[in-house]
Amino acid sequence: MIVTLIVICEVGFWVLLAAGLAARYLLRKPRLGLALLLCEPLLEVVLLVVTAIDLKNGADPSWKHGLAAVYIGYTVGHGHRTVRWLDGHTAHRLGGGPPPAGPPKYGMARARHEGLVWLGSLVAASVATGLLLLAAWYVGDSGDTTSLKGWIAVAWRAAGIHGLIALSYAVFPKKAPKETPKETPTAGREAAPGPSAVPARDPQDVPDLLVRRPGQDEEQVR
Repeated sequence: MIVTLIVICEVGFWVLLAAGLAARYLLRKPRLGLALLLCEPLLEVVLLVVTAIDLKNGADPSWKHGLAAVYIGYTVGHGHRTVRWLDGHTAHRLGGGPPPAGPPKYGMARARHEGLVWLGSLVAASVATGLLLLAAWYVGDSGDTTSLKGWIAVAWRAAGIHGLIALSYAVFPKKAPKETPKETPTAGREAAPGPSAVPARDPQDVPDLLVRRPGQDEEQVR
């Protein structure tokens, strides 16, 4: 039942998200869209309550309960980023807004972005750990809580791998491609004169045919 409820919550997340964005930008009802988007955390609350009731009714703690805690943690850590990303693209496509700015591609700006995303994974692991420890305390000594505690290691292992990936952007920052400068012609600039077709000679060696004869006006002046 827990796995089925997790699937229902995941489907419900996307259904509420699509309905909220449609009401906000297609129906032009921002309040209704906001109300639908605010209903999304209720799905995690329902999953948490059902998981607690299942444990209280004597169900043995298993990987299903651990998966529910990790799913809730992931939604808390990264769900708002998913909603904001889709909201920006929907506002651009349907609401006539400006195109959303993508993440930086190069340098330390990209490293900072990856670091912020990794903080979401830390929040997810922390929330999942808190819920798993709470479930283990709730079960007490009457049940085997090994599977619940095993999911704590899974959550922090995933956060650690994500942290190494984010750190690689800072240690080995991706460099932007170099742009070759383009020469633009300057207005009013004349081309440099090229080499003369006639080779340079001494004046006395120049043939008479190449020397311009004085005109009539020049002869009168003389």
